[in-house]
Amino acid sequence: MIFLRVALPFIAGFFVSYMYRAVNAVLGPTLAAEFGLSAAGLGLLTSVYFLAFALFQLPLGLLLDRYGPRRVNATLLLVAAAGGVWFASAHSAGEAIAARALIGLGVSGCLMSSILAFVLWYPPERLSTMNGVAFSAGALGSITVSVPLELLLRVWPWRAAFLLLVGATLAVSLVLWFWVPERRARPVGATLGDQLRGLGRLIADPGFLRIALAMAASQFAATSLQTLWMATWLRDVAGYGPAAVARGLLAVNVAMIVGYIGFGRLADARARQGRSLLPLLSAGIATASFCLALLALGMRTGALALWCVFVGGSTAIVLAFSLLSRRYPTEMVGRANTGVNVFGFSGMFLGQWGMGAVLDLWPESGAGYAPQAYHWVLGIGWAMQFAGLAWLWSGRRLFAAPAAV
Repeated sequence: MIFLRVALPFIAGFFVSYMYRAVNAVLGPTLAAEFGLSAAGLGLLTSVYFLAFALFQLPLGLLLDRYGPRRVNATLLLVAAAGGVWFASAHSAGEAIAARALIGLGVSGCLMSSILAFVLWYPPERLSTMNGVAFSAGALGSITVSVPLELLLRVWPWRAAFLLLVGATLAVSLVLWFWVPERRARPVGATLGDQLRGLGRLIADPGFLRIALAMAASQFAATSLQTLWMATWLRDVAGYGPAAVARGLLAVNVAMIVGYIGFGRLADARARQGRSLLPLLSAGIATASFCLALLALGMRTGALALWCVFVGGSTAIVLAFSLLSRRYPTEMVGRANTGVNVFGFSGMFLGQWGMGAVLDLWPESGAGYAPQAYHWVLGIGWAMQFAGLAWLWSGRRLFAAPAAV
């Protein structure tokens, strides 16, 4: 009953948010042609979603801890729906960029509200599994805007298809508001000043900064590539057509689901044994980094399998949220998770826009971007992800005990 009344509506919200996040992987060539965008312009159009998301995370944490995940998420999804309508009716690149930023703001609470709801309603030993289920729903959202969207676009204009996503956003908002019961983490008597002081103590925790920078570095590579530039790599380097690109994205998103569920189950098993989640997180990112290094060096044999392992292994970074949930008191979980999300989504924004700027350094070929540019794009992504992992692992002793906040 808790799953139906609480978990499923929040998971549906994250499903919708991930459709918005990944939709440009298929729409990208159409949007670039319609709005006259360079690679950097397409990267900005797509990544401004992440920038708006990141800028709102700290205020979001305070709102979640103060007003609860149900009301905050339901209200913000109305903002996302308004942004979706604007995006579907945009007639210039400027309008489309502003509308996508509004969408990013509107869905900025979907993940964090889900994680906080799980903390409030489920026992600690089930948190990683529930987080894995939520992230897997996000992967299903990516699948929905891969092959199914490519098929729909053969008969519908992209603007009409986008309005279907707006309708789903409104439906989830209504379900959250009228169906989900209320529960909040803020202790009785806690003031806004108390919450802000708690946020300051959080930022001063060196363990938090290790996790946050590792999150930023991994997402700089993983999400930036998966939600945009991997699709153009499949087109420009592997020679895939639109339908084959969509099928490749489908395969990668299936690997992402396997990663989320697998790492979630393994993490909960370790938690029940009283063992740290950090080695599991590090092993996943190390595996992903190895695959990305091979792709950056130009390996074509089994390239799609390497992409799948890269994306699946990169999902281990979400165990950072479980680490934070165990590290801090319940009343600080919202701020802790949204705080680390500032870094994660800033990394996504910089990665997606920056990779587009790197692609623009080479003249375009007749089919797309210069294939040789991708060696640098993937190499930069690898260097960032590996450096973040090394930084986190070098401070592993910080996670031997709860934070003193």
